[in-house]
Amino acid sequence: MSRCRDTHWLPAAMLPLMLIIAFLASMRTAHAAALRPKPIPEITFDNFSPPYTDYDYFQNHDQFPFAYDATSFSRVNAWWLAEASTLVYADEAFVRQRFGQAGFNHVRFFSRAGTQCFIAAEDRFAIVAFRGTEIWKRGAPFDADRIIADLKTDVDVRRSPWGREGSVHSGFKAALDDVWGDLQPEIAQLQAKGMRIWITGHSLGGALATLAADRLGSAQGVYTFGSPRVGDEQFRAGFECHLFRVVNGQDFIAGVPPRSPYRHVGTLIRIDPYARHRDGRASTENKGEIPCPAGDDACVHDQDGTLLDSSMLIPRSVRDHVPLLYAIGLWNELVACQQAKSVVN
Repeated sequence: MSRCRDTHWLPAAMLPLMLIIAFLASMRTAHAAALRPKPIPEITFDNFSPPYTDYDYFQNHDQFPFAYDATSFSRVNAWWLAEASTLVYADEAFVRQRFGQAGFNHVRFFSRAGTQCFIAAEDRFAIVAFRGTEIWKRGAPFDADRIIADLKTDVDVRRSPWGREGSVHSGFKAALDDVWGDLQPEIAQLQAKGMRIWITGHSLGGALATLAADRLGSAQGVYTFGSPRVGDEQFRAGFECHLFRVVNGQDFIAGVPPRSPYRHVGTLIRIDPYARHRDGRASTENKGEIPCPAGDDACVHDQDGTLLDSSMLIPRSVRDHVPLLYAIGLWNELVACQQAKSVVN
C-alpha cells in the first residue's frame, strides 16, 4: 500500500512544478510576441539630419540589460550603443533626460572646439559616446552634392604620427586632443571605481571612439557606426581593443578615406534595415576589412546609381549613413533573433 501511495504521490507533487514551468514558458512566448520591429522610416528632408527628439530611445531597455562584461559581439550591446550614438546629437538637456530614463545616474557633457562627447554611467559600467558631424541643418536647402563634399572634407588624407603605432588622420587626432585633457581624468575616476568603459560613436564620432579606445588602452569594448577609416597599416597592426565596426547597407562614409594608406580596424558587422532579416551570422575579420561582394567601391556608391528614397533625391549611399537607421536596424535584428529563439524553444 505504501508503494502504491508513493506512486500516486509523485505526479501530484510534481504538478506545481509543471505548472510553474508551463507558466514561465507562456510568459516567455508572450514576451517574444510583445516585442515588435520598428517601422523603417522614409528618409526625407525632415528626418535626414539629427537630432531625433521624437524617437523613443532605449525602448524596452529593461528587457534587454546591457552586457557590460561582454568581450564578443553582442546584439544587445550593439543596439544600446547605436541608440546612445544617435541620442548624443541632441542638446544636452534632452540627452541627460533620456540617459536618466535608461538608468544612468551620472551624465557629463564635454565640448571643446567643435568636439562633443557624453559620458553616461551607472553603478557597473559607463558609456563614452562621441557626437558625429552634423552635416545638414533642418530648414536649410538640401544639396546632396554639398553634403558629400562636406563629409569628404572631414575625411581628407592628411596624417599625423600616432603615439602608439603608425599614423592617423590629422583632423580626427586634433579633434580628440581638444577634449582629451578633460575626458581622460573622468574616465580614470570611473575605472578606479571598478566600472567597465564602453566607447561608441557614429560617423566622425566613430573615428574619435576608435582613437580614444586605442589611447586609453583599457576599454571593455568599442562599437562604431558608419565610421570612416582612421589610421594606416601600422596603426591597425598595433590596435588591440575589442572593436566592432557596424556598417549599414552602402554607407559611403565607411569607404573613406582611401584604402591607401588608410585601413579599418576591428571586426566588421554588416546590417541592412531594408533587407529581410538574415540568419544572425555577421561578417567578421581578424583586425581587417571585408570588401563588398562587388569590391570596395560598392560600399560607396549604388551599382546602378539609383536614387532610392521617396523624393528620389537622396542617394542610398548617403541615406544609409543616417544614424537613426542604425538604431532601428539593430533593434529589428534583435527582435527577430528573440522571436526565432522563442519558436525553436
